[in-house]
Amino acid sequence: MSTIALLGIGAGSIALLLLLIIRWQVHAFVAMMLVSFLVAFATGMPIGDIISTLIAGMGGTLGSVAILVALGSMLGRMIEVSGGAASLANRFTQLLGPTRVPMALTAAALVLAIPVFFDVGFIILVPIVYGFCKAAGVNPVKFGLPVAGIMLAAHVVVPPHPGIVGGAAIVKADIGWITLIGLAICIPLAALSQYVAGWLNRKGYPMLPATAEQFAAFGTTAADGAAVSGSSRRTPGVGTIMALILVPLALIMAGTTGATLLPKGDGLRAVLGFIGSPIFALMVAVGLAMFLLGRSQGWNRERTNAIMESALPPAATVILVTGAGGVFAKVLTASGIGAALSQSLTATSLPLILLAFVISLALRAAQGSATVAIITTCGLLADAMAGGGYSPLQVALLTVAIGFGSLGLSHVNDSGFWIVTRYLGLSVGDGLRTWTVLTTVLGLAGFALTALIWALVA
Repeated sequence: MSTIALLGIGAGSIALLLLLIIRWQVHAFVAMMLVSFLVAFATGMPIGDIISTLIAGMGGTLGSVAILVALGSMLGRMIEVSGGAASLANRFTQLLGPTRVPMALTAAALVLAIPVFFDVGFIILVPIVYGFCKAAGVNPVKFGLPVAGIMLAAHVVVPPHPGIVGGAAIVKADIGWITLIGLAICIPLAALSQYVAGWLNRKGYPMLPATAEQFAAFGTTAADGAAVSGSSRRTPGVGTIMALILVPLALIMAGTTGATLLPKGDGLRAVLGFIGSPIFALMVAVGLAMFLLGRSQGWNRERTNAIMESALPPAATVILVTGAGGVFAKVLTASGIGAALSQSLTATSLPLILLAFVISLALRAAQGSATVAIITTCGLLADAMAGGGYSPLQVALLTVAIGFGSLGLSHVNDSGFWIVTRYLGLSVGDGLRTWTVLTTVLGLAGFALTALIWALVA
């Protein structure tokens, strides 16, 4: 089949996928599986190979993703239920002082966003944001907007979040390098989120009536369920929460450092590679959480198991969508569409890192899901990245660029848009003027920093 025909099928498959998800509201898992079948038939893939290709795509992606997402969800759930988020926010506020509450909350949000999914993490912090805003006599959007911005930035580029982990599995990027790069860039983005949110908040935004009522009642009635239910238990110390977050990161970084500095065949490199594997690192973190949080909260074994199991139903949907993205990516590769796109991109002479960002940004704007945007873009560019002779660091940088592409242009087709605007009391118009602008600025800035690193190492 000609290159033009393959590219036409590829473009048509993306358009159909977006129509199914956006226009006809088909679940992303079903939509990607259906489109994968259609692409296989349209490109003339032998009928006997179709099912095995789909299974290989699902298995190859979920081999690592399912374990990481499940363990990350369990760790985040235990931190959530124990009240660890409040400990982080309060401690950062004490360190930075009451006059720097927005900065303190943003810093705490960045740390919390590493193990906790964006929507869950933001909802956890909402009562804390409300409490500080009531004490300061300001609108929740003043403190909540930068918090949400940096949490979403971490969600799209820092493992173990599903989009970046799934994308890394598709393009065979090193998770350790992605973690190092993602965290390094998110630190200045936290300051930028604070600055841009402050600039956007230079004018006041009227609070939606329902949010205004909820905000007014906060702290005066049993509506503050988190505070009421948490008053009879001992909140874990900030050192405990920080240890649960930093220990797996330190292990992963040790593995990456060993793989970079030590020669192949070195015994120490093998040991560091084992303890630095993301799966082992998260297993250690979950084990520590079971012991440290369970002891401080007085959880028995049944209670601990119940909390961990409660994290799995939401994670299951994420895992399935991620796996379906792997199926779609596998079909794009096996059908020859990926190779055709790779050859066409090479002919344009445009930098691959720029194309990676733009494609991901366009997909994010079109269908709303950052995870789908990352995984689809990685599938489209997998051949170009594999055949370009790039180093592990460069492949990681390309993957991070794709992640930052999925950060921008969050709007009405994104569930995160509605979570942020609902809790902060913003109308749709005000949400577009604030949240959409903030995510786009952070995405562009994250890509700019990624491209700068790329230029330095290329």
